[in-house]
Amino acid sequence: MSKVKVELNSKGIISLLQSDEVQNLVNSYGDLALNRLGGGYETNSRKGKTRVNCEVVAVTRKAINDNSQNNTILKAVRG
Repeated sequence: MSKVKVELNSKGIISLLQSDEVQNLVNSYGDLALNRLGGGYETNSRKGKTRVNCEVVAVTRKAINDNSQNNTILKAVRG
């Protein structure tokens, strides 16, 4: 049995995780969660230091209370 050594290129991985394709994929997951939630929620995405991030946020008082009591954002993101 031969031994295989894999050496990762950190800069290459970071550039992949910050690419436009990955950002589009992350945004589509955020939009999917947003569609499950209804009104009162927003998504924000940005390129971080090492990867693209997307957050789903409750912006209205009703949505904030609903999320606090029922964990609706977590349930929507999980599917």
